[in-house]
Amino acid sequence: MTVVLLVSSGAAWESRALTALNEHPGTVLLKRCVDVADLLAAARTGQADVAVVAADLPGLDQGVVDDLLQHGVHVVGVAPDPELTEPRAARIGIVTVLAADRAAELAGLVADLPDGATPSVPAYDDRPVPDPTRPAPGRADGPADGPAGRVLAVWGAGGAPGRTTLASGLAGELARRGLTTLLIDADPHGGAVAQQLGILDEVSGLLSAARLVAAGTLDERLATVQRRLSDRLRVLTGLPRPDRWAELRPGTLTAIVERAREGVQVVLDTGFSLEPDPGDVTGRPERNGLTREAVAVADEILLVGSADPVGLARLARALTDVHEHVPDPRVRVVVNRMRPTLGWREADVVAMLSGFGAHLGVHFLPDDQPAVDRALVAGRLLVESGDSPLTRGIARVLDAVAGVAG
Repeated sequence: MTVVLLVSSGAAWESRALTALNEHPGTVLLKRCVDVADLLAAARTGQADVAVVAADLPGLDQGVVDDLLQHGVHVVGVAPDPELTEPRAARIGIVTVLAADRAAELAGLVADLPDGATPSVPAYDDRPVPDPTRPAPGRADGPADGPAGRVLAVWGAGGAPGRTTLASGLAGELARRGLTTLLIDADPHGGAVAQQLGILDEVSGLLSAARLVAAGTLDERLATVQRRLSDRLRVLTGLPRPDRWAELRPGTLTAIVERAREGVQVVLDTGFSLEPDPGDVTGRPERNGLTREAVAVADEILLVGSADPVGLARLARALTDVHEHVPDPRVRVVVNRMRPTLGWREADVVAMLSGFGAHLGVHFLPDDQPAVDRALVAGRLLVESGDSPLTRGIARVLDAVAGVAG
């Protein structure tokens, strides 16, 4: 016997579905729910096997589908036009969508399910089950022309100065070179990209994009949550408060980056820690999981550390850590705030770091506080504040990145 929950918000097909579910000997209707909240409450009792839902039900998103699956409840969607609905349904985890004019067949569909199986439409329909990994047709903002862009993650251990400065500097230099670029603030401890660039909008681009992922509408609407800084540069602003990191489900950043990189260069400003969080019984995502996800999805990691003794020691440990957390990472070391008063040469630093894990090279940025101050006070990119030793140093880093075969 298959126990079914039904929620349709009064759709025209509901009466046919109710009749079919009540009359079929292999199904029993546990509850006719009024909305998503009622559906989740019923699912959490552990009594239901399948939820039959209107595919356009308000509030139905990836989080709801995941919650239902965690409680052993598989989801069958019903829609007036499955051809239009299936792509979005697949992106939120619904693999079965039945046409509304065939609602009378619902009982037979769910009653024939073996325990733990996912319902499949082809037994009743010739249409294939949609592949959630494939892009949906007809995107409003369409993929950009050209191959997938490179994803650069700027990371550094605690106390490493200049992650955000380097990330925004790289994004600005990429845009100056005529490459469409998206800068994403992915720091779970509270990013500073918006403040550094003088963006006053309090709406978080990252959280807005996360909601699009959950709703299955990221493909069509990603462009609407980005801030435009120039013809070639966009920004996805970070968390407005550090405590909102829990709203970012695992996999969300990866989905955003993979969609964004279609013909676009992506620069990620990350957090400082890759360390797994202590055991959390609340079921919330790991805070540092966002940083691990950022370095894992990147084509190349730019590991930043300061040139002083404390900073170099932290940099060496971080180089070891990234190799422990990311399989075969492509890492470039960027030693920031290099200055003659420290008393050592660049060759000395390179020699010291040579024994702490493989990397693509060591690059140096000068201690150029005047250039940083000019950009910060004006709320502008480094490249907009005029030529300086720091902008030339960042350009050399980018030259080295561009010279690596993808």
